[in-house]
Formats: sequence, structure tokens, C-alpha cells
Amino acid sequence: MASEQPMVEGVELSGKVALVTGAGSGIGRAAALRLASAGASVGLLGRSEDELQQVAEAIRGRAGSASVLCADVGDFSAVQAATERLYSEFGRLDVVFANAGVNGVWAPIHELQPKEWEETLRINLSGTFYTLKSAAAYLKERGGSIIVCASVNGTRMFSNTGATAYAASKAGQVAMAKMLAVELARDKVRVNVICPGGISTDIDDNTDARDLENIKPRVEFPDGKIPLTGGKPGTPEQVAELVLFLASDRSSHLSGTEIWIDGAQSLLQG
Repeated sequence: MASEQPMVEGVELSGKVALVTGAGSGIGRAAALRLASAGASVGLLGRSEDELQQVAEAIRGRAGSASVLCADVGDFSAVQAATERLYSEFGRLDVVFANAGVNGVWAPIHELQPKEWEETLRINLSGTFYTLKSAAAYLKERGGSIIVCASVNGTRMFSNTGATAYAASKAGQVAMAKMLAVELARDKVRVNVICPGGISTDIDDNTDARDLENIKPRVEFPDGKIPLTGGKPGTPEQVAELVLFLASDRSSHLSGTEIWIDGAQSLLQG
């Protein structure tokens, strides 16, 4: 596990409140810790209460403030109730990092079952919609920042054959974010998308890859698939720094934009 960054008071987000979905591990965990280190109180939303409690303890151990919100992002009523609890506790909401997602089933189109397609879309795309719908009214009170975690897949990279449901969900997130960037601009709410490439997380644990050998394109990258690092994946902490930038006033004129954080991987593999 990467070392956790120390809490830093009075930097960037002091006094603000952030909601992070998928906060129990990987990019969500790193982002929650980084936002807290910048002074934000953080609502930790996810399905594993044990993981969320561990993140909350890490934040509180460094004099930060965190609220554990156990919910499935694919359940609108649960997400809405969790967001309401966060607002009731802190009286405001300034930042939303819609990060929760799964890889789901990667398989040839003739093998991908409708229920498998629907489950990936339920969590990744509908879950993002439910999160933003639940938070929008609170963000509009003061303005704020929405950051959606999409992917290189479905946005700039299409060589991961078999990822049809996953790629479609990620492309849908980008379209949603751009629509909302215009809709919410009058309320001073910015909406941006980050598109990570290969990042060292445990998302592969929720990937079901089946019979992909015969449909994958025959492409070789002798120096590694990530040009900037010679194939070494990025870290959740690197992504968290981008989340912090988009959450802060340093990105005050940035909205409706995708940012790829992949070490040029998608340019090579696209």
C-alpha cells in the first residue's frame, strides 16, 4: 500500500464538504484522503462499511473530518438518503467525486448477456446519474465542483476488445458530464471528467473476462503500453492530485472537459 499523505490544514478546501463514491479503496480512497488533507470534510460512500471505516479512521487520525455513508450507487433511494445525511451533518456540499464503478463482464458480444450489460450500466452509468441527481440541489446553493471518473476505455481507447458494456458506460459518463456542465454553469457548478489509464488498483477483482483470446487485436508494444513510464501503471495518489486540482479554485474556469491521466497510454493503444 502506498504511504498516505499527511493532513495539511488550510490548503485549498478548508471549510468545504466533499462526497466521494467508491471511497473504500483504490482511486476513491486516495482521493478521499487527499481532499481531507486539503481541509475538506469528506463523505465516504461505498458498499463495504469495514473499508469505509478504515478510511475514516485514517482521516480522523490526522485531525480531519469524515462521515461513513454505506450505500450501493446503483440504488437511487440509498444514494439519495446518504447524500441527505451528509448534508444534514455538515450543512453544505461543495465537491462531488463520482468515482464508484466496476469493470463488469468483458466478453465477445455473442456471449455478453443482457443481465451482465445491465449490471455494468446500473453501477457505472446509472450510479453516476443517481449520485449527481442527489447532490445537484446542494451544490447549486453555493456553486462547486463535480468530478466524474470515467476511463480511457470508451473515450480515447477502443482496443480492449470485449469491454463493450464498460466502454459504453464510460462514454455515457462523459456525455452526461458535458450536458450538466452547460446546465449547471449558471449556478457556478463546474463539471469535469477524469479518464485514468492503467492505475494500480483492485478493480480487476471485479472483472469477469471470458473468451477474449480470439477477438483481441494482434498488437505488440515492445517498450510497454504506457510510454511515459515504460509500462509501469500510475498510482491512485497521482489521480488524487488531479481530483484535488479539479475540486479547488485553481481550476475555476475549467468545465465540461475530459482529462486523460494515463502516461500517454491511450494515444499508443487507441
